[in-house]
Amino acid sequence: MLRSRLILAAVAATAAVAVVPQPAPAQEKSIVVFAAASMKNALDDVDAAFSKKSGIKVLASYAASSALMKQIEQGAPADVYVSADLKWMDYGAQKKLVQDDTRLNLLGNRLVLIAPKDAKIGEVTIAAGFDLAKLAGDGRIATGDVHAVPVGLYAKAALEKLGAWAAVEPKMAMAENVRAALVLVARGEAPLGIVYATDAKVEPGVKIIGVFPEDSHPPIVYPVALTTNAKPEAMQYLTFLRSQAAKSVFEGYGFSYLIKPTS
Repeated sequence: MLRSRLILAAVAATAAVAVVPQPAPAQEKSIVVFAAASMKNALDDVDAAFSKKSGIKVLASYAASSALMKQIEQGAPADVYVSADLKWMDYGAQKKLVQDDTRLNLLGNRLVLIAPKDAKIGEVTIAAGFDLAKLAGDGRIATGDVHAVPVGLYAKAALEKLGAWAAVEPKMAMAENVRAALVLVARGEAPLGIVYATDAKVEPGVKIIGVFPEDSHPPIVYPVALTTNAKPEAMQYLTFLRSQAAKSVFEGYGFSYLIKPTS
């Protein structure tokens, strides 16, 4: 009888231990950043530095600013939005998809004309009367969709200002984003392309043959803001984008940094 009681007591003690709840592993904090395709290389480095400092993981999605904003409008769970132009950030503000009081004009860029690295085309001066259609010959000129993608909008504005748009329009090869246009030129599928200076800098398969005058198109500005449903951790990310560490990375990739670093 005593032996049976001892066995029952041992079983009860084991059961008691088994039902004690164990502490759950700490859940990794993360944020989702939707950013213009042209930012990928630089922002990947910035995100890595931020994660190392904060312990917050950054999940970045890169595409045309127009496509990303439309995804946010349709309910995509982004915490931070970085556009390659003011238009799509304005759209987000009007639709109340971003927190307007967190908005910041972070970066600037230049619009350039590129050719494949081994092309025989030399440097050209881009100014009023520039005959881009003649330079392209029978080939196409790759850029983003001129109706929605920021680089395409800048390109069309510049070509209209220079008086080249009417002749060039039939030759345009419109890609879904600036990096897709860059690839077309790097592969030799298009003899010319209009992209940002920072894109040309990271692609060894192309060379810059001309720079568009800054007054030929609206200023290239990259605004950033938190989305309306951003997680609290996203504010730390926004603060990091204003740091000297972030400034150094962006400038290293050729962006101009439009604000004074706060740290």
